[in-house]
Amino acid sequence: MNIIAALLIFTLIVVAHELGHFLLAKKNGVGVPEFSVGMGPRIVTFAKTPKKFVVRFFCTGKMFEEREDWQEVTKYSWKLFPIGGSCAMVGEDEENDAENSLNQKGKWARFSIIFAGPFFNFVFAFLISIIILANSGIDYPRVEEVYSNQPAQKAGIEVGDMIRSINGHKISIGREIDTYIQLHPLTGEDVQIVLERDGKEKTVIVDPNYTMYLFGFTYTPDQQLSSNEIASVTENKPFDKAGIKKGDRIVRVNGTEVSNGEELKQAIDKYNTDGKALAFEIQRGEDVQTYQITPESYETKGLGLYAAEDIKGGSGIAILKYSVIEVKYWIETTVASLGQLITGKISTDELSGPVGIIDTVGNVIEQSSDYGMRTVILNMLYMSVLLSANLGVMNLLPLPALDGGRLIFIIIEAIRGKPVPRDKEGYIHFAGFVLLMLLMVFIMYNDIIKLVR
Repeated sequence: MNIIAALLIFTLIVVAHELGHFLLAKKNGVGVPEFSVGMGPRIVTFAKTPKKFVVRFFCTGKMFEEREDWQEVTKYSWKLFPIGGSCAMVGEDEENDAENSLNQKGKWARFSIIFAGPFFNFVFAFLISIIILANSGIDYPRVEEVYSNQPAQKAGIEVGDMIRSINGHKISIGREIDTYIQLHPLTGEDVQIVLERDGKEKTVIVDPNYTMYLFGFTYTPDQQLSSNEIASVTENKPFDKAGIKKGDRIVRVNGTEVSNGEELKQAIDKYNTDGKALAFEIQRGEDVQTYQITPESYETKGLGLYAAEDIKGGSGIAILKYSVIEVKYWIETTVASLGQLITGKISTDELSGPVGIIDTVGNVIEQSSDYGMRTVILNMLYMSVLLSANLGVMNLLPLPALDGGRLIFIIIEAIRGKPVPRDKEGYIHFAGFVLLMLLMVFIMYNDIIKLVR
């Protein structure tokens, strides 16, 4: 199931990419012998000839060459393996003097045809974003929670504030806050946040340095759960040293009764402010014991807020606007991540290829399945937006064999007034293709090693 879902997503975004090439090729009079979905042997092929509409099953390459009425028309094929697709253009990879050859067209016609592939990935991501936002709501950067005794609270940020920028970086959707912090780790210096409250903008300065007091256990801070059960206990931390175990229940904190995760969270936030010992009444079976436990101090950095509010029912204009913002967010995130990869801030071990994508899709499906099929589908659509925008950006990189590399040669042609010799350009693209294949092998090896570990 996971593999099928991943292949379906991958095929959709590749076909969207190839569709861009196809439509612009047709518009500019470039011949397209075949447009196909999938790879491998053809299952079904159809074509509109001058005389009739023809459908053939399990069509071979020899049949393509021998049918005279198929020579000047586009064949549409569905292939056996649902992995990607292709748009074969006349003169794309070889010298061809025919009038409908890609290389016989003007430089800006060729530029538009090549650029259309990545551009259609962005269009596809935009269309999918419309579906997502219409169903799940718009991710406004409105503060939903301010954590007790943490920097945001001390700076005066309140629930309901709308975050507009962080250190001059504009914030349009909630997820941008966490992404910005990931790409620009807090150094301990003050953080400038512009927020909107009651229709007025306000600038606050947040000192991200603070001390946490940790007991070394986890729980689920959810008021819908009647459980106040300890989910895990960290080895050699205060709860572990006191003999408290996973599965024990916390029934009181400093005398305050707690019956669920939300009440437990509120009690700990109320009393755990200065590192002093708290009294925990712990139930194990029928036995209840009281423990005086002193937390460990931990110096850290953070903003201490959560700002992401999915609001449904936005106007059509708002959904269109924020769909554009969604695509822009993923494009900027991909570009920023590539920059960190180049500068060494992100390890090459964090790169993922097909194997890693399948594993990620599987994890998303497993985590979403408890919430119903609708949530699974929406999360798969989110993955489609992410991967489509990612593919668009990657294909625009100015590297040989990629669309971006081909665009660079067209720009060079425009500057020098004549094209780079086709054979030399072909050698460069071939060398780039070999290097890309080696990179894919490396990434696949990394994916497999991470799975094994």
